[in-house]
Amino acid sequence: MRRLGPAFLAVSLFAGCGGSEVPPSSEPIAQQEARLTGTDVDVPPECQGILTFANTASFATLDAYLPSDVVTNLVTRRASSPFVSLADVSSVRLVGQARLEQLAGGARAQGFIGSSCVGVLDGLAVSTDDAAAIVSLVNTISDSELHDVLPDAWNGAVNLLTLRPFTSVQAISNVAGIGDVGLRNIRNSATLSRPLEALINEVNLKGDWGHGGATMARHFDWWQVVTTNGRYQYGGLECFGLEPSSVPSGASVRPYLADATEVRNEILNTVSSANRNNQIPSSVIAAGMANLDALTAGRSFKGCYFGYANDPWSGHSVAIFVDTVNGFSVMTDTYWAE
Repeated sequence: MRRLGPAFLAVSLFAGCGGSEVPPSSEPIAQQEARLTGTDVDVPPECQGILTFANTASFATLDAYLPSDVVTNLVTRRASSPFVSLADVSSVRLVGQARLEQLAGGARAQGFIGSSCVGVLDGLAVSTDDAAAIVSLVNTISDSELHDVLPDAWNGAVNLLTLRPFTSVQAISNVAGIGDVGLRNIRNSATLSRPLEALINEVNLKGDWGHGGATMARHFDWWQVVTTNGRYQYGGLECFGLEPSSVPSGASVRPYLADATEVRNEILNTVSSANRNNQIPSSVIAAGMANLDALTAGRSFKGCYFGYANDPWSGHSVAIFVDTVNGFSVMTDTYWAE
């Protein structure tokens, strides 16, 4: 089985699709918004006009794009507190996916959003930059990583792999098995680690210093990395957090997961190995590590450590970490050669 660890239950943040209406959420707004703090927001800057439209447009203007009873509910709610997210808007009675799309359509028609905002898909507002990143990721991601990104949407993952390549994020959203949580997980995987990926690129460009160095990866096929055969030497394979059926042959299993501190220390050590001549800009390192901290705080990780050599005169030490819930993954490789 090409999978690191058990599946975890993901709870849908939104309800309703097509023309159907859904009852209001019984969950307090504060709890809904708690999930959207930090980097995991549901409205990118390019689409903020949707919320501005919902908060400021007159009853008559909103009524041109939405049913009157929905407008009444929106106006009544915003009078007590402005909308701060699509999840917040969706908590209003009679507002489901169809109404969010109509709201976005009105915002576009009234000039609140432009061409840089694709619109609302599966309860998530998507910018054109994010859409391009999502399409690129889905078209290139490995089987093992995609199933970690979509731990509770295996059918959706299989369908994506079968139907790709895609040319639009709308087509990805339309795939059976990809809903609110699935699209959000894919968006997060494609977009939320950009500063870290910039640091990884610098490490890979400048991390070779003759008789050694370091490389890193953000998107990779962990199964292929761990199980590749034909190396001169293979040793020290230690894994953690894996389902028994996923433990590679010959691996030892430690009884505890990795935490944010362990991941940070490994990445910082790898960056230091690559940056022996101080050729990586300090601003890139600071931004990348801050991004890593934001993505790993309070999280738990499964993965493996191992060493290998392609010949008797070199050696590699590899570490792989995968978030147990959302599939965020990172790999480090430090190496030496005589």
